[in-house]
Amino acid sequence: MNENIKADKVRLITETGEQVGVVPLSEALRRAENAGLDLVVVSPNSNPIVCRIMDYGKYNYEKQKKQQKSKKSQKTIKVKELKLRPRIADNDYQTKLKMAKSFLEDKNKVKFNIFLRGREMDKRELVEELIERLKLDLVEVGNIEGKPDYQGRRITVSFVPNK
Repeated sequence: MNENIKADKVRLITETGEQVGVVPLSEALRRAENAGLDLVVVSPNSNPIVCRIMDYGKYNYEKQKKQQKSKKSQKTIKVKELKLRPRIADNDYQTKLKMAKSFLEDKNKVKFNIFLRGREMDKRELVEELIERLKLDLVEVGNIEGKPDYQGRRITVSFVPNK
């Protein structure tokens, strides 16, 4: 910006967007000073570098506002985790199901971790039944994402909210 520019010649663009062409740096600085504005490097990698006459403070302010607006409109998706067992009692299952439904209605992902102990490792059909039961009970608020992930004694199933 202004005197910090290290070039002999610059391609100049006026405050109205009109291209002046390649001029010496001193000429560009003089024009910016006459207009009461700043000389700002727009493209430092080109040859010669491209400079524009503009109000740098106003430009920075508008850029900040644009960033704040885009940040405000972003929606972060959180992943909520729930732990289950294959032989879960019905009332415990209903409690976990109610929690999962509320998470999915709030547009969050839900990840179920099903843990196996002892001889439950041999009875994978219990896990398959539990996953099918979850699919049927959560069909109105969410869908299963991908396939169940089997990792030793832990099976992971993810649900995403409906659009």
